[in-house]
Amino acid sequence: MAVEIRVPQLAESVVEATVGKWFKAPGESVQQDEVITELATDKVNVEVFAPVAGILASITHPEGDVVGPNELLATLTVLENAETNVKAATVASPEPPPSTAAVEVHKPVATPVAEKMAAASGVNIDQIRGSGPNGKVTIEDVRQHVAAPTPLPTTPAVTERQAPPQPALQPIAALLSTSLNRREEREPLSRLRLTIIRNLKQSESDAVRLTTFNEVDMTAIMELRKRRRDAFKEKHGVNLGFMSFFTRASVGALKAFPYLNSEIQGNDVIKKFFYDIGIAVGTDKGLMVPVLRDADRKSFAEIELGIGDLARRAREGKIALPELLGGTFTITNGGTYGSLMSTPILNSPQTAILGMHKIQDRPMAVNGEVVIRPMMYLALSYDHRIVDGSDAVRFLVRIKELLEDPEALLLEV
Repeated sequence: MAVEIRVPQLAESVVEATVGKWFKAPGESVQQDEVITELATDKVNVEVFAPVAGILASITHPEGDVVGPNELLATLTVLENAETNVKAATVASPEPPPSTAAVEVHKPVATPVAEKMAAASGVNIDQIRGSGPNGKVTIEDVRQHVAAPTPLPTTPAVTERQAPPQPALQPIAALLSTSLNRREEREPLSRLRLTIIRNLKQSESDAVRLTTFNEVDMTAIMELRKRRRDAFKEKHGVNLGFMSFFTRASVGALKAFPYLNSEIQGNDVIKKFFYDIGIAVGTDKGLMVPVLRDADRKSFAEIELGIGDLARRAREGKIALPELLGGTFTITNGGTYGSLMSTPILNSPQTAILGMHKIQDRPMAVNGEVVIRPMMYLALSYDHRIVDGSDAVRFLVRIKELLEDPEALLLEV
């Protein structure tokens, strides 16, 4: 009996995925609930499991194909006993099992993306040792092979007459790379990166974005954290970080200026009186913005625990799709990478985003005297279609006031 394996239902806003690595080849046996492939969406990777034990009979979409919900990925032959397994495996296999000698000279099986990269790089794929299942050559194998240093030739250099002809109008950059032996590397953009590009373009085209700046004296927060750090961690099992203060301050300011917690739908503006705060997290796959739900109802400890859990799972690729959707306001912290100033881009369809930056000691005039204070620049980007400049400035001033008087945060939220 044959069982179809189809693309699982994706999130409402995700309409396509890219087929990743196949962990099984046709003819190989699989166990029930074993991961057989992985789909890359614009949010997270989705694992595809074998619904029953059997033999993978065929693969409909190889690595690199773009598929939609419920599309056929592969078929599985369900087996009754081990004896049938052996027979079915032989029948399902695309060719008879080769002898040991044949394996040594047989052209290695490669993924379609790996074959394309090898051809584009002028590499003989027979010379590449595969690290995938059953020795399959992957795109990473091709990259490593191309990146490996080439030994110096022991024979005289090829003369100009012997060199292969170049296109008449070859770009100057390509000519320089060829003549100077400069290294280049081409790789396809990931589904996540393509989606980031599309969303950023949409954000820039849909909104009228402006950015206003201010600065905050972090002295009070840093002193409070120093006094309460050990007791807070002992009681709650988590460090008292800066994000809980900024989250609480943002919620307080959003309550005072509700249009910054809204979105435009057609000819209407939808003001939201719940506070789902997106926290931008940098991962090796790109920027993700998991959402901390009902931030106004959470204590400092709950905010720290929630943000820490979301950030960890985002970096590990274990975040769930619903956790990336539906935020009402976003906070991004470029200071973790050393940024002193930036203009954050709106996380569409949200109306505003707050940018944090690096804390740096600077001379400040306080009560007629010059003192050194730990200062941070704040940036608020907002959609000028719905938020006036005066509201944006006062919103950012309110955040500054709350951060410089952190005890007021207990009363504000």
